[in-house]
Amino acid sequence: MTREPYPSARRENITDVLHDTSVPDPYRWLEDADSPDTKGWLLAQAELYAERRGTQRFKSRIAELLRSGAVGVPTWRGGRYFYSRRTPDQEHAVYYVVEPDGTERALIDPMAIDPSGVTTLDAVQPDKEGRLLAYQISVGGDEESILYIVDVATGVRVEGPIDRCRYSPVAWLPGGEAFYYVRRLPSTEVPENETQFHRRVYLHRVGTSTEDDVMIFGAGLKMTNYYGVSVSRDGRWLQVSAHEGTAPRNDLWVADLTASPIDRPDLRVVQEGVDAQTGLVFGRDGRLYVHTDRESPRGRVCVTDPATPGFEAWRDLIPEDPEAVLSDFAILDDLERPVMLVGWTRHAISEITVHDLETGERLGEVPTPGLGSIGGIAERPEGGHEAWFSYTDNTTPPTIQRYDARTGETTLWAASPGAVEVPEVRTEQVVYRSKDGTDVRMLIISPAGETTGPRPTILYGYGGFGLSMTPGYSASILAWVEAGGVYAIANLRGGGEEGEEWHRAGMLAHKQNVFDDFHSAAEHLIATGITTPQQLGISGGSNGGLLVGAALTQRPDLYAAVVCSAPLLDMIRYEKFGLGATWNVEYGSADDPEQFGWLRGYSPYHHVKESVAYPATLFTTFQSDTRVHPLHAWKMCAALQHASTSDRPVLLRNEAEVGHGARAVSRTAELSADQLTFLAQHTGL
Repeated sequence: MTREPYPSARRENITDVLHDTSVPDPYRWLEDADSPDTKGWLLAQAELYAERRGTQRFKSRIAELLRSGAVGVPTWRGGRYFYSRRTPDQEHAVYYVVEPDGTERALIDPMAIDPSGVTTLDAVQPDKEGRLLAYQISVGGDEESILYIVDVATGVRVEGPIDRCRYSPVAWLPGGEAFYYVRRLPSTEVPENETQFHRRVYLHRVGTSTEDDVMIFGAGLKMTNYYGVSVSRDGRWLQVSAHEGTAPRNDLWVADLTASPIDRPDLRVVQEGVDAQTGLVFGRDGRLYVHTDRESPRGRVCVTDPATPGFEAWRDLIPEDPEAVLSDFAILDDLERPVMLVGWTRHAISEITVHDLETGERLGEVPTPGLGSIGGIAERPEGGHEAWFSYTDNTTPPTIQRYDARTGETTLWAASPGAVEVPEVRTEQVVYRSKDGTDVRMLIISPAGETTGPRPTILYGYGGFGLSMTPGYSASILAWVEAGGVYAIANLRGGGEEGEEWHRAGMLAHKQNVFDDFHSAAEHLIATGITTPQQLGISGGSNGGLLVGAALTQRPDLYAAVVCSAPLLDMIRYEKFGLGATWNVEYGSADDPEQFGWLRGYSPYHHVKESVAYPATLFTTFQSDTRVHPLHAWKMCAALQHASTSDRPVLLRNEAEVGHGARAVSRTAELSADQLTFLAQHTGL
């Protein structure tokens, strides 16, 4: 057994004492991305990875499957509609407007803005009349959105750049003369280590300087707050919400803009200090529709009068379902009997039901193309009898479906523009038992036809922030299965597949449940003969990178290979970097003695042990990642390279000019191919 000769990484005698506990941190010097030592180490890691990378056997097939392109749900404004489409040869989707006569024009093309491909379109919002479009772009993966306004008829920019608009909604007032938006305070007004935070809600009048913008909301509140803002179609009602970081709860206020000035709205509390999430929709019929998980962790829709928006006045319209999670709804009212379409996920599979708008009585279901994922049910703002929604499953690229409530029929409205030959696969959902007896579901995608014997398998998971893992078209999954492998996706606690209680069963003090669910998924795959420990690879990114980092340190015997992408791994210091301070509502804070104990109990970086034969591990990091700093993976890579006695490699793939989120298609193909190639090498595919 020959151990890999790794680049030299000095171990320093740095130890913090937190709550009477010694916490060693020998690779803290790697936190300084700009130091010559770190740069030298990264260069040496890049050279090692280039030597060990191997032939990219999957790249051409992934690129071919990505030629399906993509299409987005339309946004209607009068006779116009707006939507995104990516054709087979495009690196990024283009945002279009379609006129009432069917004429289509490209409004925002990221490649036309920047042919290098490193500029991404982060968000778009047409005004209420469809005459102006707000859009946000960022460069190099930093997600630091710059806001612009473009005239839809001419395509000419009329406003911008407005900086510091990361994650900003845009809420237009009727007429397009002004909008509310969210912007961070200037760096000159906040401490140096808090420039990512301190958001405020502003009113901006088109054609005026941002220096004249009026601060509407946010002063004196928590620095880690995120704000939502929207204005009802008639312009009467303003809604402002506040989330403390990524907490699964929000405070909520409304103002009647006919009773107070738009630059000094009289915001009244709807919900404050309540451990629940609530959003409001002001209906065309004068009623207020409330989407909430308050006293209903799987969600429900209530109704009330806008004049009495508080909890005491809510009346159930669509009650909580004991098995399905309510995701969204749309109102179709140009009918003799107006209806509400309600989107659900039942054990991660989507469905849409039809209900009487007045009583909530269930009238039927919207036909859907199959057992997959539905998103973004859209209606015309002025009302109508039609709705549009996206649909995808494991073998179907995104499509847009149109539902006609007059006929009860669903038809294909737009398909992804590329014709690709998709391999035949078999998909099944299984239930397995976790360590504490909890039933957990898992989707298993395998080659079609008869299969015998265990196969190289990738187990994927996320398990955090209430995000659900639902079926969807994936070029990398299809390429792996077509090559003879199996791909499994576990619906771990911490996700949202079974509602908010499922999320909370995997956060804060209960985070170990997520890891136990994942280990149990692996054991199920082995016990049922699908794979063996020598053929089992695991993969996860971001919070899923934390997941596989914990998995490889807790059960190194169970996995042959690990791909750990943009991970959180030093859970003692994570709050000090990137957006970490906004996640302590999910994980806890090392500043708190009890919460420190939770974090110390599983923090992967702190659980790397000497003389353990760790699995083959590939860390993939992105140099411009402003959410999760690459230092997590750098420190963990150095620790594993030092500690592992295995002849299986620990490698680092560090990529420049990309970040945590969107990227060009060619870069997606390159990354996916490298990850699958590594997993294939070490699982025997």
